[in-house]
Amino acid sequence: MQFLWKYIDDLVGKGLEWYVIAELLFYATATLVPLALPLAILVSSIMTMGNLAEQYELVAAKSAGISLQRILRPMLYVALLVSILAFAFSNYMLPYTNLKMGSLLYDVRQQKPALYIQEGVFYNGIDGYSLKIGEKEDDNQTIRNVIIYDHSQNRGNVKVVSAESGKMVMSSDEKYLIVTLYDGHSYEDQAENKPGTARKNPFLRTSFDSYQIRFDLSTFKLNRTNVDLFKDNYQMLNLQQLETSLDSFNIQLSRRKAEIGHTVKSYYLTFRDTLVHRQPRGVVDLSGADSLVNEFVYENAMGQARNVKAYMSSATEEIEARRELIARFDIERHRKYTLSIACFILFLIGAPLGAIIRKGGIGMPVVVSVIFFLLFHITSITGEKFAREGVVEAWFGMWISSAVLLPVGLILLYKATRDSALFDIEAYTLFFRKLLPKKKK
Repeated sequence: MQFLWKYIDDLVGKGLEWYVIAELLFYATATLVPLALPLAILVSSIMTMGNLAEQYELVAAKSAGISLQRILRPMLYVALLVSILAFAFSNYMLPYTNLKMGSLLYDVRQQKPALYIQEGVFYNGIDGYSLKIGEKEDDNQTIRNVIIYDHSQNRGNVKVVSAESGKMVMSSDEKYLIVTLYDGHSYEDQAENKPGTARKNPFLRTSFDSYQIRFDLSTFKLNRTNVDLFKDNYQMLNLQQLETSLDSFNIQLSRRKAEIGHTVKSYYLTFRDTLVHRQPRGVVDLSGADSLVNEFVYENAMGQARNVKAYMSSATEEIEARRELIARFDIERHRKYTLSIACFILFLIGAPLGAIIRKGGIGMPVVVSVIFFLLFHITSITGEKFAREGVVEAWFGMWISSAVLLPVGLILLYKATRDSALFDIEAYTLFFRKLLPKKKK
């Protein structure tokens, strides 16, 4: 639904086939796996352990001498396997689906709206023509009071065709719109586009009983662009390609910084040589303590300062753009790992949490899962935004959510191992009752 609302303007009114929409939705579904998979692991682990605790199966296992770590061991292996598969999906499948979705979405955006000619309104959707239909019959083919401006020769409004009636049908292969006009006239200005010849150009007027025009509709078909044109985008690269690109970008950035320093130094050397070789007569030695800066030196220095300022402003913007691009590639590189690590950390939170709250089903586990998932998601997108804007380093922004939630998972695991009543309201009530002074009888 988020995908449909986001791209609704690009999809509606273009006559797209159903399988094109289905393909876009399929690729969009694949891009939602990084959000859905951690939440699925969190909910399932809480529900599983909550059911065991609610049915007193955990109590029976512990009374038989089986520790909570041993009970969680099979689930831990499954969580590790899912984390490995999540990394493989993020490194191989996700770049492929992003590439396919990006190229297809670009083609859809470039697609013209579907052919829809209204009564009494000029329609300019067909390349080289502008036509107006006064009235359409109920059969949607018979038309009345037709005016067609022919711009196909790129000479302006030099040819006009009008007719009392006509018929508009689509060819069998739907590649052409065939318009047959009856009882009309054609007006064409035989202009040569030469100055001084406007009064000498002939004007051609033709009357006809039947006149047929074939409009090419190939531009209304969805043309697929070569996907290789989009493969250099950071979202379409795997881990190895991202590291190669980052190395190249860092080398280019270092070279560009060196070039900027060399250019600024050349400004200074040019200014110094100008003072030495082009100093006017009567100017005293500038190296002395009592030297005065004359007008020539002042104007020259101001000109050089303005040049350096303009150059440094442009160079600063270029460096910032390069750093932002590097940050986006670096963020995507860390994202390959954060998905799999997030799956494992949320399992560490969900499994002991289910044992503590002792509730199964889709009631309390879902509520608790959403709370922790919102904490994880908000921390993730905040860190990524800060990293993208250059506030923090990419590794810090992408790993801050894992750093926040990992201690929470370890604490919950410790509490679950010791059978802590972390969410037992009666335990907290009893604790505060002990703090209050007892009433004397």
